[in-house]
Amino acid sequence: MWILSKHLRLSPARSELQTLIVERTAQLQKLSQRLLKVQDEERRKLSRDLHDGTGQTLAALKMSVSFLQKYCEETPAMAALVSDVAQLADQAIEEIRTMSYLLHPPLLDEVGFACAAEWYIEGFAKRSGINVKADIANSRGRLPTGVEIALFRVLQESLTNVHRHSGASEASIQFQYEAQGVILEIRDFGKGIPEERLRLLHETSAETGVGLAGMRERLHELDGKLEIESDACGTRTRATVPLYAMRLPVQSSRGGDVSASAQA
Repeated sequence: MWILSKHLRLSPARSELQTLIVERTAQLQKLSQRLLKVQDEERRKLSRDLHDGTGQTLAALKMSVSFLQKYCEETPAMAALVSDVAQLADQAIEEIRTMSYLLHPPLLDEVGFACAAEWYIEGFAKRSGINVKADIANSRGRLPTGVEIALFRVLQESLTNVHRHSGASEASIQFQYEAQGVILEIRDFGKGIPEERLRLLHETSAETGVGLAGMRERLHELDGKLEIESDACGTRTRATVPLYAMRLPVQSSRGGDVSASAQA
């Protein structure tokens, strides 16, 4: 009787604790999603500031240097020096442009995920030396803004991991529309992920890393799914976003919301 009585007293406390855990977990997920949104907003702002501020300053510098070159034609040593400055200005302009676009590609806002993905993959292949084969399906309309951003960040993070960890010389990207939604798959043909590390990646712990946690959180907000498979032949990362997430509002160029079905 005493044991039964103690069990009955503990049951409400256990139930209350479980409820509190669920509530705190939901609050943490909302906070994490909010932080990701703030991060995206800051990336967009920094990208614009770099392009419109620093980029324009460097462009003005290049114009001034070009003007100086005309006055140094008769002095070979000075002309060579000014030419070096012009080359450095060109390099800085290119680096600022690349940095700006990597933070937040204008194509992502202007024409959508498919074109932004193709641009990013082409640039990644040049920077990394990894041969990437891409099969990116286009649709008649835009995906919702949140879906496009989530997919692009998954693509970025996955290819960064391929470059840093896989040791692969080849990779493939496939983006397709299916009856249940959209699927983005990134596959490398490298050394694969060690079994113990792969086990940790399948868990939602701090040891999985910030990048993977961010990918999962973005997809979780869309009721999507992130799958990672790996063996001695390489690693495959697959992001799936369900069909009903396609009905989320799409941000228009004027700042209003337009449904995805209306743009199809």
